[in-house]
Amino acid sequence: MSVLYHHTVSAASRFVRICFAEIDFPADLVEERPWEKRPEFLKINPAGALPVCVSDNGYALCGPHVIAEWLDESFGVFKRDRRLLAEDPFQRAEIRRLMEWFFIKFEQDVARPLLRERVLKLQLPADQGGGSPDPKMLRAGRSNVRQHMKYLSWLAGSRAWLAGDRLSYADLAAAAAISVMDYLGEIDWSQSPQAKDWYQRVKSRPSFRPILADRMRNIPPVAHYTDLDF
Repeated sequence: MSVLYHHTVSAASRFVRICFAEIDFPADLVEERPWEKRPEFLKINPAGALPVCVSDNGYALCGPHVIAEWLDESFGVFKRDRRLLAEDPFQRAEIRRLMEWFFIKFEQDVARPLLRERVLKLQLPADQGGGSPDPKMLRAGRSNVRQHMKYLSWLAGSRAWLAGDRLSYADLAAAAAISVMDYLGEIDWSQSPQAKDWYQRVKSRPSFRPILADRMRNIPPVAHYTDLDF
């Protein structure tokens, strides 16, 4: 069986887990702490980044884009209406654009500062950057998340799904990123009703149940995190 190296606070890891569940692809999960730079893991992915899927024939697939493309080419094309990448080339381009938006821009603007200050610093020793949160970084991340939610609301209000008429990788990438921030209570859903309606639809899918069961060490989720009708 394939093995997925992941971490619960990694949106890219959550994305791959949801994708696997959507197309019924089985994989064993191994939680990895990339900041520890474990030599055995670095042999698999010298970049030291998550997620990494090691296929049952020993190939290492590194990163959410690579894994998603491999998954579609190997299995998704046979799923017909459950395929997560569109057949139309322009829709495929838009799906990939939004994946990049949430894995790169959202990660840089929102997830990186908030996760580092609120989660990772609690787990790191002082000589590796652990300690108290930096208020300036928290303010910057929270300001950025409001702007990203405005964009997400516009997308959700102008399309049936984020990249077109069907659920796709774009929805799963966005929902994975949002789920981490929602866990921490960093999203004001009252200001983003269209995004909230969209997220409720994705959150209610069976593939999302394992994500809602995730727990961060020493940090409980907000009360509505597992509520499908929040």
